[in-house]
Amino acid sequence: MSMETNHPHLNDADVDASAGYEKRDVNVPVLLQFGFWMAVVLMITFVGMRWTFRYFEQAQPLGPTAAPFISGNPRILPPNPRLQAAPHQDLESYCAGQQEKVNSYAWVDRRLGVVRVPVDKAMDMVLERGLPARAGGSAPSTTNVTPAPAMVPGGADLQGPCGYLAPEMNGTAEK
Repeated sequence: MSMETNHPHLNDADVDASAGYEKRDVNVPVLLQFGFWMAVVLMITFVGMRWTFRYFEQAQPLGPTAAPFISGNPRILPPNPRLQAAPHQDLESYCAGQQEKVNSYAWVDRRLGVVRVPVDKAMDMVLERGLPARAGGSAPSTTNVTPAPAMVPGGADLQGPCGYLAPEMNGTAEK
């Protein structure tokens, strides 16, 4: 028993196997009927979508468009936290700001006369003047002090995000 498709209007006698291709024509009425119904479905879909968009436009006004290129429509930023668009550039500007703070003079509290001095200058001042001494008998107890963990030379814990904590480790040491 073989599975065949029966076409009552086609005749096997019309097929010439020696031609190398099928000589029968396409069924034009069926093709036109398919095209007509496809156009009807597309028109119904178009009208339905148009009605749906107009309904929602009247029911819930969406406000101004979100496109940033339309003039007169400033871009509204989302609430924090925001993703960084250029994290490397942000890190560079942060590190530059930190270097500026470490290497510059500024008032911390004018009323109390507290200033910030560059680290190199502060170290020189400590060497010249020494550290303030405590009054006798008020030294802290060292019996229960745990030692700080050993730092590995060149470790990530020394570098910091800007590399200024251990400049000799990353090849930028000033000689």
